[in-house]
Amino acid sequence: MGSVSSQGASACSFSRQRREEEEEDLLDSRHREDDIAKFPYVEFTGQDSITCPTCQGTGCLPTEQVNEFVALIPYSDQRLQPQRTKLYVLLSVLLCLLVSGLVVFFLFPHSVLVDDDGIKVVRVWFDQKKSLVVLAITTTLRIRNSNFYSVAVTSLASQVQYMNTVVGTQKINNVTRIQPLSDKLVNFTVKSEMGGPFSYVYFFCTLPKIRVHNIVIFMRYVVSDALLYLGCSQW
Repeated sequence: MGSVSSQGASACSFSRQRREEEEEDLLDSRHREDDIAKFPYVEFTGQDSITCPTCQGTGCLPTEQVNEFVALIPYSDQRLQPQRTKLYVLLSVLLCLLVSGLVVFFLFPHSVLVDDDGIKVVRVWFDQKKSLVVLAITTTLRIRNSNFYSVAVTSLASQVQYMNTVVGTQKINNVTRIQPLSDKLVNFTVKSEMGGPFSYVYFFCTLPKIRVHNIVIFMRYVVSDALLYLGCSQW
């Protein structure tokens, strides 16, 4: 009986001693953590490293500058190397060229064509007292708009010439408006008088022996137009 009690006492003293050692180690570790916390940060730089440019080797940043810095990303990071960059740049350039070409094609002014559609009606009067021949010539012009916007015909001027002499003029303002990619017929009448030095025309046209009298005249037209962009006229 005496030997069993001595062994139990020695086991209890050993476990108590071990707990005391563990408590001392715990206290020592806490003291070491406190000492490390009090010890200032020191950055050790070698041959293959440099001092941090952000914190200047101190390991901390001023509170007022926290929102002024971003995370440092290595140059070799995959996020800094976007894929297919050349392809995207090439597609952007081609798209810009295409849009520019379309804008120039649709908005650049094209020609407004004027075709003579012929003389429709000619009325003739004779003034016996003045030996004068009066002509009222009705002619038609076909005006073609090859633009992608409306064109307004602001004025139309015409001249009638006989033997290099102007014998009649006519001018019309605010003639018509032509829709994009379309044409329109414009009729107008020019009055001309041939007398004075051309009084022989009167005697020629009144000869009873000649049933059909032909004389040659020339007509000249001047058409002025205005381009209408989106309903706003530019003169």
